[in-house]
Amino acid sequence: MSNEENVNKTEENVNQAEENVNKPESSAKNIVGNLISSMSSLKEKNPKVFFGAIGGVVVLLVIVMMSGGGSSKSVSGPAIKNLVIGQKYVLKSPNTYDKAATIRLVAVPGTIAAYDDTEEDDRNAACKHMPQGTPVTVTDLQDFSGKKNAFAKVQMLEGECQGRDGWVLSINVQ
Repeated sequence: MSNEENVNKTEENVNQAEENVNKPESSAKNIVGNLISSMSSLKEKNPKVFFGAIGGVVVLLVIVMMSGGGSSKSVSGPAIKNLVIGQKYVLKSPNTYDKAATIRLVAVPGTIAAYDDTEEDDRNAACKHMPQGTPVTVTDLQDFSGKKNAFAKVQMLEGECQGRDGWVLSINVQ
């Protein structure tokens, strides 16, 4: 084979590749064009069928959009136990899997400072951040914002904070 024949074959292969690249684009255009022309011819020949098909598609879309979530299950989070004053419990946060996470105790239930530890003594003060699993006794309950028993006053039963008390979210008492 001569060099001229190789060059000619290479040029033919390049031309065929270019045609193949343009085929999907042109075939997609042909399909869309054929679909539009058949729809317009159907509209001209038989408008009842044309508009009936459009109405049917709209009805199906409405049915699909309106029929979501057929189950009667509802999403629920952790529930507050029915705490009893004088009963023994432990501090445990249902919102964390970290065993080293602490539970914050505050002096007044519902205070905004309950979650603001920007002050130095709030971060380092004794008996303000209790480890999970600390045994406690509930001594009082407080309603908040329409929720019954949202806060619980607890007294520590063990450790260096034994006998000290503070307010905690009731969901953290289990």
